[in-house]
Amino acid sequence: MPRKTPLWKAIAASLRSEIGASLTQGDKLPTEASLAARFGVNRHTVRQALAALAAEGLVHARRGAGVFVTMTPTDYPISRRVRFHQNLIAAGRTPAKKVLLLQTRAARAHEAEALQIDPGAPVHVYEGLSLVDRTPIALFRSVFPAERLPDMLTFLQADPSVTAALARSGVRDYTRASTRINAKLATATQALHLRIAEHAPLLRSISVNLGPDTRPVELGRTWFAADKVTLTLSDPEHPAHNAPETPWR
Repeated sequence: MPRKTPLWKAIAASLRSEIGASLTQGDKLPTEASLAARFGVNRHTVRQALAALAAEGLVHARRGAGVFVTMTPTDYPISRRVRFHQNLIAAGRTPAKKVLLLQTRAARAHEAEALQIDPGAPVHVYEGLSLVDRTPIALFRSVFPAERLPDMLTFLQADPSVTAALARSGVRDYTRASTRINAKLATATQALHLRIAEHAPLLRSISVNLGPDTRPVELGRTWFAADKVTLTLSDPEHPAHNAPETPWR
């Protein structure tokens, strides 16, 4: 027989869904006693669920005041031009990046195919952590053709923005040619970085970005903490998407 989900995990999942659907940053959760009565469990089980949500950065406790929503899932637009930084600032939220790795190595077969370069040709690799309001929401890996963009790592060391580094490399604009999204389970290392439980759900996106000459300039992979991000599809032909945008990456 399949294992039953522990009660505290089921309660955490239910509260997580409510945070995404109806509760916003700063809202107070019901008391432990109310939650225990609602779910028909003891308060210790409720505390386990709240502790899990706190470990994920979704809620925090204030002594004598209760438990409050720390953050709500971040809307992440998927379109030909992803400019997320501007949206966060407009919503009063603070985006940031933490650099985890900058290196040059030989391209793997799938990277060479996506970037239209020879197998084994040098590529620059940039791995990092995306944060919103100091809470990690995604891990990413960007791979660039080193021969076309020889100074990318130097530029990224000075400024972690991919858009800024591409602009300094002569690529003033880029568009997303394709995006694939599938579900994954967090590894122990991913869970540690994202402050989530091991095997928690992730949304992985794989994208290829093209420069103005239609040649690939970036192969990107991003692992989003599924409970912290809402991926939204946007229509680049809609008038709302024709306004000038500020790069975020």
